Amino acid sequence: MADIHIVQEHSLTPGKAREAAQQVADKMAEEYDLACTWEGDVLHFERSGVEGSLTLALKQAQMHLKLGFLFSAFSSKIEHKVAENMQKVFGGAA
Repeated sequence: MADIHIVQEHSLTPGKAREAAQQVADKMAEEYDLACTWEGDVLHFERSGVEGSLTLALKQAQMHLKLGFLFSAFSSKIEHKVAENMQKVFGGAA
């Protein structure tokens, strides 16, 4: 098991931050076949071997992923790709 925690600062409005979070979720869903659902300002996602959330705050987005045994072997690659994608969609306006 591996845990990944990524914090990305931003200066987006709440609506724009939600759009950015949805872009991150869409990319992750496409690459890792994740099911995503919103609960307030928290985007939950999961599939067999992966679960996590993307929480939106006023000036930051926090991603937390729990990877099962098989995905743990790829944790550094997954962390890098997700952090890069978050930087792209949230960091551009920071």
